[in-house]
Amino acid sequence: MQQVLLAALALTSAHATFAQSEQGAPVSAIVVEQQSIQRVVDLTGTVTAERAARLSVATSGLVSAIYVDAGTQVQADDILLELDPELAQLQFDSARAQMEQANTALKDARRRLQEAQVLVPQQSIAESAVRDLEAEVANDEAALHQATALAAYREGILTRHTLRAPFSGVIAAKRVETGEWIDPGQEVLGLVAIDDVRIDFAVSEDFLSAINPDSTVTFSLNSDPQQIYNGRISAVVPVTDPTARTFLLRVLAKNPGQHMLPGMSVSAALSIEVGRESVVVPRDAIIRFPDGRAVVWIVDSSSGELVAREQPVQVGLSFDGRVEVTSGLESGATVVTRGNEALQGGQRVTIQPATAGR
Repeated sequence: MQQVLLAALALTSAHATFAQSEQGAPVSAIVVEQQSIQRVVDLTGTVTAERAARLSVATSGLVSAIYVDAGTQVQADDILLELDPELAQLQFDSARAQMEQANTALKDARRRLQEAQVLVPQQSIAESAVRDLEAEVANDEAALHQATALAAYREGILTRHTLRAPFSGVIAAKRVETGEWIDPGQEVLGLVAIDDVRIDFAVSEDFLSAINPDSTVTFSLNSDPQQIYNGRISAVVPVTDPTARTFLLRVLAKNPGQHMLPGMSVSAALSIEVGRESVVVPRDAIIRFPDGRAVVWIVDSSSGELVAREQPVQVGLSFDGRVEVTSGLESGATVVTRGNEALQGGQRVTIQPATAGR
């Protein structure tokens, strides 16, 4: 019984092989064309913040309250820190009282001058007295301007007892505690914006002339190499480091999920146009041998049937899953991209309809 079963299985396999031979081996294929060739340069860079600030206060004072800590996310204009405002508030109140006093004196002087000017036509008052009143009004106006400026200055000092966030970001460092005395220029907090970041790369000077703002940059974080990001070149600093023979390439990237943090390392691929066109095939179309040979399988229809033919080729640069063919293949040839591993010369093939146009 077992021998009969084995014979049946062998017969079934033979029928399947014959049917495949009649229909042709199923393959995927494309018609190749000439394309602009790009060179892919592997780079390693570092994420940096587009904006980072070491915050300080604009006046001396005693820290009375701190509302953030390292790691706190803040929005622009949020209050971060306050100094004890008691003395500054008293100085402002005094200046405002002086301003009100000067304003009252000016109003009184103007009233008396207006009354005196009414009496001048009647010769009921000396002209010298009127001039004295005019001088008093002018002095009171100047005093009011001075008092107003002093009050505004004191108000500005009082306002500067509150430190606000100049932009949205994350507190990166906290340098003071409540109860400390701080002076202008002393760093109290570090603030880093992380919504939009930039990546800095040191690139060999050999590529300086080939890079332009339209050059494509894709990158991934070394902490998450599976996630691919697209970057935009924002600056090429054409000043080389004489010791390393490199220049700075700066790339901007959106960071809505805040996965990219300043200081992280990045692996990137920079695509550069090399200024020539060649026939390009998908990477899967190339079969390489240990002795260095490279071949593709082309579909020949000259006999009226679709037949596979092995074609030796010379390959050049690889980029974006494609390979440049420098010789051995002409534009317009139909090249097998899948199912080429077990093909034999002269074997009939059938191009799969679902992938024939790929």
